[in-house]
Amino acid sequence: MALESVHAGFPSAAQPDFAGGFSFDEQVTAHPNTTYIVTVAGDSMQGAGIWDGDLLVVDRSLEARHGDVVVAMLDGELTVKRLWLHGGSPVLHAENPAYPDFQPEPLEDLTVWGVVTGSFHPQEGRRLV
Repeated sequence: MALESVHAGFPSAAQPDFAGGFSFDEQVTAHPNTTYIVTVAGDSMQGAGIWDGDLLVVDRSLEARHGDVVVAMLDGELTVKRLWLHGGSPVLHAENPAYPDFQPEPLEDLTVWGVVTGSFHPQEGRRLV
């Protein structure tokens, strides 16, 4: 891990020293046995800074709370949305005004699959294969 932060303003002389090894898993996963990486498909969460092709870090051991970005299973299909709880009823909120909120009907099967704890957004032209 680098000893010095990299400034996004004016250039700074970066320290070439490192403080030992770096484990990506230790830095982004509190619960490695229940954490998954999923790829985003679509643009419904752009307002939350989540773009098509991004990688999301999803922890299945966390209990979803109002306002969390979650991966939910709706009638057998996974989707990423913001979870709003209104009077105990879940609402899946898209962070793109082109998409409506979704409140499941009583017979529809909605399960929160996991809570998004982080994301990786590749820089333009540098998509992972």
